[in-house]
Amino acid sequence: MCKILDFANQYVSDLRTVVLTNNYRSIQPILDVSKTLINRNEERLVKQIPGLSKELISSNIAINHLQHEPEILEYNTMTEEMAGIVFRVEALIEQGVQPGRIAIIYKENKYGEELSGYLRQKAIPFYSKRSINLLQYPFIKKIIAILYYLDAEHDTPFGGDELLFEILHFDFYKNPPIEIAKLNVEVNKKKFKGEGSSLRQLLHEKANTPARTLFDEGLNESLKYCSKMIEQLIADVSNITIQQLMDNIIRTAGILTYIMQSEQKVELMQSLTAFYDFIKEENRRNPALNLETLVQLFMLMEREKIPLPLVRTTGNDKGVNLLTAHGSKGLEFEYVFIAGSNASFWEKKRKMNRGYKLPATIFSSQAKASDEEELRRVFYVALTRAEKHLYISYAKLNADGKELEPSMFIAEIQELHQLPVQKQQISSEQMLAFQHLMFAGQRPIITNLEDDFIDGLLSRFVMNVTALSSYLSCPLKFYYQNLLRIPSGKNEATEFGSAIHFALKGYSEN
Repeated sequence: MCKILDFANQYVSDLRTVVLTNNYRSIQPILDVSKTLINRNEERLVKQIPGLSKELISSNIAINHLQHEPEILEYNTMTEEMAGIVFRVEALIEQGVQPGRIAIIYKENKYGEELSGYLRQKAIPFYSKRSINLLQYPFIKKIIAILYYLDAEHDTPFGGDELLFEILHFDFYKNPPIEIAKLNVEVNKKKFKGEGSSLRQLLHEKANTPARTLFDEGLNESLKYCSKMIEQLIADVSNITIQQLMDNIIRTAGILTYIMQSEQKVELMQSLTAFYDFIKEENRRNPALNLETLVQLFMLMEREKIPLPLVRTTGNDKGVNLLTAHGSKGLEFEYVFIAGSNASFWEKKRKMNRGYKLPATIFSSQAKASDEEELRRVFYVALTRAEKHLYISYAKLNADGKELEPSMFIAEIQELHQLPVQKQQISSEQMLAFQHLMFAGQRPIITNLEDDFIDGLLSRFVMNVTALSSYLSCPLKFYYQNLLRIPSGKNEATEFGSAIHFALKGYSEN
């Protein structure tokens, strides 16, 4: 805004002001409520440049005759609020409203994460985008644990037993927990007797000990594979680049097979690709990057709470849109639910103490906009996403039964508009059915993203004769052989594309 004001003051005699007041998105009651709210902000051009007016007029002839007033809804608890919104959305879809014409907007991503679980259980299609920290994502944390273990063993032989015990339990391998427990007990007995042993050493010995009798089944086959895989990866640390080591972990440590067998294969592949690309970029910046340096980098990021962000997309854009108020800018929907409109989510959200603040005027002559005005602008953005129907809801009590305040923005709207608070009652039977969703088995997310995602991945690679030869010699050869024997089809091609993606990454990039 400062630059616009500077421009206006510099060319005040030649300036011709054109104000756009025709609004083609929302009906007039929604525009009026939104105007009431944003008018409280002082740092607006209409209050800085004389003669400006921003009286928006609903000009879409298809809807400007509608006079639906926005509704303010009060629920007893946040769970009841979520239940009420889900039931309303479900009813709208049953009435023929397209899910993509509905949006649920909130302040924080964690609200949407919980809400998405309920929608999934209700089989209501939805679409959401949120940023996650890959370093805290369980799937990626397992890969990082493998890297930590390899580094520990490379630094001090048998120095990573605690990590190995955890790794053997990873669902990549499906090792029987009882067999891992037996190994651990045997190691501890040897240590107690002073014989000296480690989990890695005992695992290796048992994996390579032939059966003593006809009825001796020996070590579990999956544990034998783990021993062989671990020994090979430890040997690789000193002999190949960090990028080649990651390729080997992905191919031989069960990661790719696990992804291909998962119902969330697209989500997992997105995460793995982003993690792999981060390592590749670090290797490009530091060609001497090795495992020890990479592990130290991850430790530093975790200690200093530096995230490795990934924008996670769930569902498809034909579903109900779950959006933060920030993320909703520029979009429009027939029905908008602004959920969680409590002071604790908005103006009273505690901020981390970041130490001393620099003076607001250190970088410009204008003071920085107040936090309150910025929040009001964000709430205004959420209000103005609605075309016809707007619902603003909040919870009266938190999980502990303590009273919650509605956002002050609701009170500011009510000062000039007669919008009564509608107390919502969810029956015990409805709440019982809704709460049951929390404990029901997770439904898989059925989307159209898989084909698009794989096509996008493969479009970046070139397969030459050398690359194909390298691929055919890799442990994933069976994917190629088996998939070519079955009838050609879209699903088979997609799985084949996913499987070869990382097998080729180390060989076919140009």
